[in-house]
Amino acid sequence: MYRIGVGYDSHRFADNRKLFLGGVEIPYEKGLLGHSDADVLLHAVSDALLGAANLGDIGELFPDTDDKYKNVSSVVLLEKVVELVREKWDIVNIDNVIVAQFPKLSPYKKKMVNKIAEILELSTDCVSIKASTNEKMGFVGRGEGIAVISNVLLRRK
Repeated sequence: MYRIGVGYDSHRFADNRKLFLGGVEIPYEKGLLGHSDADVLLHAVSDALLGAANLGDIGELFPDTDDKYKNVSSVVLLEKVVELVREKWDIVNIDNVIVAQFPKLSPYKKKMVNKIAEILELSTDCVSIKASTNEKMGFVGRGEGIAVISNVLLRRK
């Protein structure tokens, strides 16, 4: 039996924060605002995995009202999600679209793929990351933040 999951997340930019995407620090003048490190890509991946396994969402598992998750690395959160999902499911592949007007992400995509593949214990050819702009439309197009859509395929163990 197979299951497909879709994850979506968005965060706005904030001053005095580091920018993390896919567990990789991206040099940029701003970071993303959030309770954790606000890694929007890993949040979308986590929600796609949780959705496919019917295990809720990251807001339920790691609420922003819980101080133990304050500024936590989203790598740690995704590792916990993977542990839960792997009890009954194998991860087949994951496909992601990062929508960001800024910064340019092509120089960092390979690093992000490698990091996500490592966390999910997958071959890098099972992890896809695409980057797109929003053609200057909406909050992403105005450079106010970043959004991500993530799709995952699981196979029952």
